[in-house]
Amino acid sequence: MRGGLYSLSESLMRAAFALRPALVAVAAAGCIVAALGARAVHAQAGLRERTIFVSAVDAKGEPVDGLGLGDFTITEDGRRREILRVSPATEPIDIALLIDNSGAADAAIPPLRSGLRSFVTQLSVGNQIALVGLADRPTILVDYTSSPELLERGIGRLFAMNGSGMTLLDALVEISAGLERRDAPRAVIVPVMTAGVEYSNKGAREVVAAVRDAGAGLHAIVIGHLPAGTTEERERALAIAEGTRATGGQHVTLLTESAVEQALRKLARELSSQYKVVYGRPESLIPPDRTEVTSTRRGITMRGTPARGPSGV
Repeated sequence: MRGGLYSLSESLMRAAFALRPALVAVAAAGCIVAALGARAVHAQAGLRERTIFVSAVDAKGEPVDGLGLGDFTITEDGRRREILRVSPATEPIDIALLIDNSGAADAAIPPLRSGLRSFVTQLSVGNQIALVGLADRPTILVDYTSSPELLERGIGRLFAMNGSGMTLLDALVEISAGLERRDAPRAVIVPVMTAGVEYSNKGAREVVAAVRDAGAGLHAIVIGHLPAGTTEERERALAIAEGTRATGGQHVTLLTESAVEQALRKLARELSSQYKVVYGRPESLIPPDRTEVTSTRRGITMRGTPARGPSGV
């Protein structure tokens, strides 16, 4: 009996040794699977989601509805990014309206008031709008509010200051600094101005950097062609040209004051019809210098401003 037990134990030991290579192989395979799983998780964690708010307009400058994933192309410094989601943008907007009330704007004040009323009517609900005068020095006429009544009062107090010049570049820097302290996901700065005298001391490079740091889109509506005779005029023209391009905005040139209302109505339609586009960017310590959005459809122009805050940096 004892001999039989010894024989049985010896058989079990031999069987265990025979299975050992298989057990080692299974354990090794488990380690490989775990490593691959960890690597996959790490790879997903390295692909950070970013958000950009996009205007899509047709040849007439009117918003285009019904676009989906396949209609957008996003590149960062020339590198194409994967688009993850597309939806209508419903996030609130901080809107700073910079109004030329200098002496040169005297004839433009009546159409300016009409255009501002139309703009406010379309966009005041759910958004915060400020009115800032540009004559002599940047002056807040109405602080950020969604109240149509307060905005109407500010528009009614809009008059041209005889003999005064404009301070657009100073206003852009100051308003951008104020927007940095606010937390709305979207921000827009809209100068509505003539081509009158500029008295600011700021340079174009400082202005563009300030607007970009604020995460704001710059949309300039200008009555007439901007001159570039003086240093101030050249810096202003450069700031508008580069600032609108770099922030996903636009520079609209009007031939007459009477076109102001139509331009502001069109801009309001564009801003209220933007898309929220979420895309993936590989983890990086250095943000891109240039983000571009284009359409895969012919005849559609797209402009994009990255979302403010963590999802847009």
